[in-house]
Amino acid sequence: MLFSNITIIDENFNVRPNMYVGIRGKTIAFIGDSKPYEDFGEVCKGEGRLLMSGFYNCHAHTPMTLLRGYGENMNLQDWLHKRIFPFEDKMDGNAIYWGTLLGIAESIRFGIISTTDMYAFCDEMARAFIETGAKANIGRAILSFDDTDLRDTERFRECEKLFKDFHNTADGRVKIDMSLHAEYTSNPKTVRQLAEYTREIGANMQVHVSETKFEHDECKRRQGKSPAAYLAANDLFDPPTTAAHCVWLEDEDVAIFRDKGVTVASCPVSNLKLASGTCNVPKLKAAGVNVAIGTDGAASNNSLNFIEEMKFFSLLHKGIFAEPAASPPRDTLYAATRAGAIAQGRGADCGLLKEGFAADLIMLDITKPNMNPAHDLVNNVVYSACGGDIILTMADGNVLYEDGEYKTLDVEKVVSEAARITQKIVEDLQ
Repeated sequence: MLFSNITIIDENFNVRPNMYVGIRGKTIAFIGDSKPYEDFGEVCKGEGRLLMSGFYNCHAHTPMTLLRGYGENMNLQDWLHKRIFPFEDKMDGNAIYWGTLLGIAESIRFGIISTTDMYAFCDEMARAFIETGAKANIGRAILSFDDTDLRDTERFRECEKLFKDFHNTADGRVKIDMSLHAEYTSNPKTVRQLAEYTREIGANMQVHVSETKFEHDECKRRQGKSPAAYLAANDLFDPPTTAAHCVWLEDEDVAIFRDKGVTVASCPVSNLKLASGTCNVPKLKAAGVNVAIGTDGAASNNSLNFIEEMKFFSLLHKGIFAEPAASPPRDTLYAATRAGAIAQGRGADCGLLKEGFAADLIMLDITKPNMNPAHDLVNNVVYSACGGDIILTMADGNVLYEDGEYKTLDVEKVVSEAARITQKIVEDLQ
């Protein structure tokens, strides 16, 4: 495919009009300001369009689309124990599969080409991502409330089989991470054993860290140190790690993340909705910590609209920290794209519109009233755009969504099945 006369946001996050971008197989093979001699096949006319890297959602629970709107106006602990956990107890592999497909449909509609995901029945999740052509780093969340050896637990056996069956499948689109749910749902022995196994197999790690003040303070009471310090002391951050939320970090925690190369996945909308607080992204960035963006699950966000997430990410820090220069648009786009690719272990060739990189791209209609005038299109993408402006989503050179048409899934069937399954679970809970 050749995009002709199109405006791009290039690898340096600069806007360049009237460009040509050629896709060969999975790869961006040509970027130039004149038409290439090579025939790239189908030509996509780019007048009034913007081409840029797709988004990397670095913390999500995709099947939780089935719980959208189910638990509202509650703090995290009540939300989990009174609404979420009872519903999840009724979810089986079939529910996970259709919930994942629903989340993928929403994700690719809003330009998300790759998702860092933590949940259960992960084989069904992997199947959904493989079928639809999207990318994912999937982790089966480990929880442990006794002193049983990790390798003797059913959850560990699920992780082991998941890694063997699905890691780097679909030409590397699907990767399997290890995942510790959190400090408060595990014990030191489990943390150490999971860290050791993750190092052995060369996998990445996912974990929730300091999402609420209650969680943070209770960990200090139990363990004598913050969640980040406790997890570091038990080697969890030795593998490449993505730590989600990180709202209540202390200065020592920021230093740990910097020294261990931990990526923080900030989830601004979810943290606001649950009144959990605000991740101090400016402090993390100033310390040299890689910061990416996550939506969290649709149960605590209600949408996977990544452009909306970027706007909250940028504006929230300006308001909370009284600093108008905090999280400028180019930094926000970096967090939404390149930082996410690095976090997922895809940094060698993903997350930028650059020759030789994977063709993980989105195209926006920039003729809409909300996108004009365009003093700086980078500013407009973060502050003015909406999810509906995305008119094409491509992963590894394959078009997944274009102009209202899903190329790899039957969206009407997905919506119908998800609604049917959700209704059945709700009835069972009554």
